[in-house]
Amino acid sequence: MIILLFIVHVLIALALIGVVMLQKSEGGALGMGGGGMSGFMTGRSTANLLTRTTAILGAAFFATSILLVLLSQSNRAPRSIIDQGSPVPTAPLMPNLPSAPSAPGTPAAPEPAALTPAIPAPAAPSAPLAR
Repeated sequence: MIILLFIVHVLIALALIGVVMLQKSEGGALGMGGGGMSGFMTGRSTANLLTRTTAILGAAFFATSILLVLLSQSNRAPRSIIDQGSPVPTAPLMPNLPSAPSAPGTPAAPEPAALTPAIPAPAAPSAPLAR
């Protein structure tokens, strides 16, 4: 249905372009002259016919545009931030800190291997640096 309506929409757009191009320029604002089709259709009836055709094609273009939007949105469920609720909070990642001994004389828990540095500290220089 959407594909058929889209094809009709494109055909209406092309017809609208053609009808607008057939109309006589009334101001020469761009300096291109005023319509070279003097023998094809003349008189006031041409202006009325083209004006009405433009209005009808314009209304059809707007109608098909709105229908395409409505049909494309019908497949989606409406979403709202309020309906979604708040995200589930996650606990912050805290390093395992050594805990204080619970009673005097009890040894503290050993430090986990993951927190010990894998690279040893550099050794202190044996002699002072010369200047």
